[in-house]
Amino acid sequence: VREFSGGWRMRINLARALMRKSDLMLLDEPTNHLDLDAVLWLERWLASYRGTLFIISHDRELLDATVTEILHFDQQGLKQYTGSYADFESQRAMTLSQNAAAYARQQREIAHLQSFVDRFRAKATKAKQAQSRLKALERMERIAPAHVDSPFEFSFREPPSASDPLLKIEECRAGYEDVTILDNIMLSVRAGARYGLLGRNGAGKSTLIQLVAGTIPPQAGTRLEGKGVRIGYFAQHQVEALDFDASPLLNLARADKAMGQRTREQELRDFLGGFNFPGDTALEPVRRLSGGEKARVALALIIWLRPNLLLLDEPTNHLDIEMREALTEALQGYLGAIVLVSHDRHLVRTTCDEFLLVADGAVTPYDGDLDDYQQGLAARRSGMNDSGTAASPAEKTAKAPSRKDERGSAAAARDNRAKNIKALEKRAAILETKMSGLNAELARIDAQLASPGFFGDGTGDAVVKALKDRERVAGEVDAAEADWLKLQVEMEEGQAAAASRSNCTGTSPTSRCPLTAGRSCARSSD
Repeated sequence: VREFSGGWRMRINLARALMRKSDLMLLDEPTNHLDLDAVLWLERWLASYRGTLFIISHDRELLDATVTEILHFDQQGLKQYTGSYADFESQRAMTLSQNAAAYARQQREIAHLQSFVDRFRAKATKAKQAQSRLKALERMERIAPAHVDSPFEFSFREPPSASDPLLKIEECRAGYEDVTILDNIMLSVRAGARYGLLGRNGAGKSTLIQLVAGTIPPQAGTRLEGKGVRIGYFAQHQVEALDFDASPLLNLARADKAMGQRTREQELRDFLGGFNFPGDTALEPVRRLSGGEKARVALALIIWLRPNLLLLDEPTNHLDIEMREALTEALQGYLGAIVLVSHDRHLVRTTCDEFLLVADGAVTPYDGDLDDYQQGLAARRSGMNDSGTAASPAEKTAKAPSRKDERGSAAAARDNRAKNIKALEKRAAILETKMSGLNAELARIDAQLASPGFFGDGTGDAVVKALKDRERVAGEVDAAEADWLKLQVEMEEGQAAAASRSNCTGTSPTSRCPLTAGRSCARSSD
């Protein structure tokens, strides 16, 4: 396990917590590092949990589905609200709306969205985006007052013009060295388009974003970037690439200088204030900041860049609900193109107009919305038949094999596994050696990037190379870990056959647990 990435270790720890029989469960941001499939599974599991649940989460839809009380820490006090998170918003909004200044601030936000709708509703090329903003406006009028006292207030400046399409990918193959993750990719990113990427963890969503960003070259095919394209790319390594010894203000000033600008310090300070870095807070070394604060600094640098193509790979990890809401609102007014990977369903719903499905090594347009995708996942897990309707008891009976057949099939499967186990163990050992080397290389690159003088010594080519090397190695680590886990599932399947007939909830023998790479889980009986 020590060879796994932090994300996989988090998933294993979460699975272990769920498997234990308990009367009280404490969860702190359980959806971080989960894909949408796993989040939906976890949501249903928690909704059926019979014990007492305390959960800290920035996933508002998870909270709506699982909790009946909200404890809100505010101004060094604690207040309890009865109901879901949506109920909490409504109740708190009634209090905050009495504040005239807060109400005026909300009206400015509404006017900003309405202005976009009024400007672009009649334009065919912008009609879809206008409708998306209109939906967000309708929702904002109902819930945004609960966030009007947020310490965050920022927006995207109008991006520079560029050719349309901004970027074209034609018959590309993408991966890392000799490992291909995606093949025959065809994608044209239009100006103003808003794409959401759907697919399970490990399917290649981050690989696709890296290909679009240009941080990994195509293994085959063509990537064509339009004239005037300015890409803003947020992923976890952007946080790690900050100068941790410098302040948020100095990091921003350097980014401003790299753009050929010399913006006044007060203007830079005002901008950082919108990310809740007021006064002397903007002068603190980045290394003293929390994970969420570091992520806010990285987002601030990207927004200051004024990109016309924004690539976001799980941007809300480590952000609290207030910052998530501020980012969601800011993206409503953003006029450039967006490619988004996120397990935050609220962010995806309000940001994306169309979707791409990344699955089975391919990228295809998804003809539906997020609700359709969720329903499809639920249908596959609940044993829906090919017509999309629930199988009748007669159908289930007709499909059920006899006990004798089951025993015969199980025996044959065990024989096959016994024959293959040695080969699987050998492949696993090779992968373990590979993962060890890759993690050592990743640690070396991270140490280089964390060096105080690395970004300031003028070796721009070295910085670019180090960042690209990190992207490549991190991708290889993910691919190797996925292969290793697949082998472990195959090797352990026989020994776990009895236990796998009970799932984590102990109620649905056929439920599959995405937290454990597709294996079924049984709650511990001790």
